[in-house]
Amino acid sequence: MPESWRRPPVPSLPGNGKAPWLYDGASRELRCSAPDDVIARLYVCGITPYDATHIGHANTYLAFDTLQRVWLDAGLEVHYAQNITDVDDPLLERATKTGVGWRELADQQIELFRGDMTALRILPPQDYVAVTEVIDPIAEAVNTLRDRGIAYPVDTPDSEGDDLYFDIAAAERVAPWRIGDESNLDRDGMLHLSAERGGDPDRAGKRDPLDPLLWRAARDGEPSWDSVVGPGRPGWHIECSVIALDHLGHDFTVQGGGADLSFPHHEMSAGHAAALSGHPLAKVYSHAGLLSYQGEKMSKSLGNLVLVSDLLASGVPAAGIRLALLAHRYGEEWEWTDAQLDEALRRLARWRGIREAEEGVSAADVLERVRARLADNLDTPGALAVIDEAAEAGTDDPALVRTTVDALLGIDLSPVE
Repeated sequence: MPESWRRPPVPSLPGNGKAPWLYDGASRELRCSAPDDVIARLYVCGITPYDATHIGHANTYLAFDTLQRVWLDAGLEVHYAQNITDVDDPLLERATKTGVGWRELADQQIELFRGDMTALRILPPQDYVAVTEVIDPIAEAVNTLRDRGIAYPVDTPDSEGDDLYFDIAAAERVAPWRIGDESNLDRDGMLHLSAERGGDPDRAGKRDPLDPLLWRAARDGEPSWDSVVGPGRPGWHIECSVIALDHLGHDFTVQGGGADLSFPHHEMSAGHAAALSGHPLAKVYSHAGLLSYQGEKMSKSLGNLVLVSDLLASGVPAAGIRLALLAHRYGEEWEWTDAQLDEALRRLARWRGIREAEEGVSAADVLERVRARLADNLDTPGALAVIDEAAEAGTDDPALVRTTVDALLGIDLSPVE
């Protein structure tokens, strides 16, 4: 299993906060994220490593970093798992375009991602799992689905074997899952997004245009592995189902990721997992909002990226990047601008100047108010406003305010040497 990255220290605070209520994309309601026991189980979908970490990625991983910090402050243990999709069509296409071997490209980008996460002080997963490390378990899962009549072959003329697809209708008959449960989309919306986000609704021979690929049979010039279902490689969604079930079990606390993963990825991952385990995948489906830049959604395909590594290389402090992102609700869609980053840097300077003042605000009150804001669907703008007041008026205990900011917002306010 690949290494994740260095874990930043998380200081302890007096007392305990509460597990936050989160917006659940499946029920479209706020739901309490408290686990059934003392262990909160979190799965956040990881990168496909063909380009460095952009601000949109950082926004997603920061959202679930904040969730972990609030859980820890509530006295909970956290078991966090994340995948790396280190073999997939976009990675292979970028490798071919750039003339770099796909494995070399993936390794380069994974290392960049680790460095960015370390700089941003993002809490790492305990289980950081590359798809190429779990080919056999994925193939076994596909074989199980096939044996249960929930996977079927589609004639594949350019391969000696056949691609295997997930049978949505068959899964719905036997599993506690219905397509649309997680995304709340109608069929037209699902067909549109399937075509836009890696699906193949027009593929001839499928029983339903929405049925997703489970196993891609070997093709010339593509990486493949021998397996119980023949030579090939995994489809997209099955990887997260298998990794999550293996490391977290079913009915885990929160499934997280960017909003663009709601459909088809989280929808189909939930279906695969339910068909394999007989249980729902997760209790809460939480999504970070998508960022835009220069008037369009920030994406690798469009190339309008603001890279974390570029900002850091230009001298922007990582704490300033965190503050620029935390100034927005995690589920909000917004546009990144230089002006917002400038404001975050000014805020950082003000916070580092927090002074002691007998008539200032109570640091104990600051802590409880920050806890209250974060318990309310991770209201980071509200939490920042509380610290702004302390920075402006002064406080009776600057050290406690700094520790609050470090523990719950992940920002070290130690003076810059």
